[in-house]
Amino acid sequence: MQGYNVIAVYNQTIDKLLMCKRKKNPYKGLSNLVGGKIEIDEDGLIAAYRELFEETSISKEDIQLTHLMDFTYYIDNCYVEVYIGKLNKNIEVIGDENDLYWSDLDCNFFDSAKYAGEGNIGHIVEHINFSKEKLLYNNQS
Repeated sequence: MQGYNVIAVYNQTIDKLLMCKRKKNPYKGLSNLVGGKIEIDEDGLIAAYRELFEETSISKEDIQLTHLMDFTYYIDNCYVEVYIGKLNKNIEVIGDENDLYWSDLDCNFFDSAKYAGEGNIGHIVEHINFSKEKLLYNNQS
């Protein structure tokens, strides 16, 4: 079963969420969380930090990730691990795989005409909002 990850990255003040505008299929032209493929026999958290650095230049020293939830797609023979974190300092995000931007949090992340994942981003953000204090404010590096 192929593994993937997505990472919900919040800025230091937890009022912006890092998003990428996809340049390739699937979801070309739609906004998504950053992430990528988990290599065979690679630990999920290690893969999340690797993908985060490759796509954004955010290093393990800049953020502490927490494993939030997983999605398993049995018909597609894959799973997605979801991680969350907030930056511990102000840094410039740099990436050339997709266009990166900081999104306000008052968006309709369930809008499948704008966001990838058939509503999963909305579900992830809502779950984070429900547990934000526990997940982000107490997650200090």
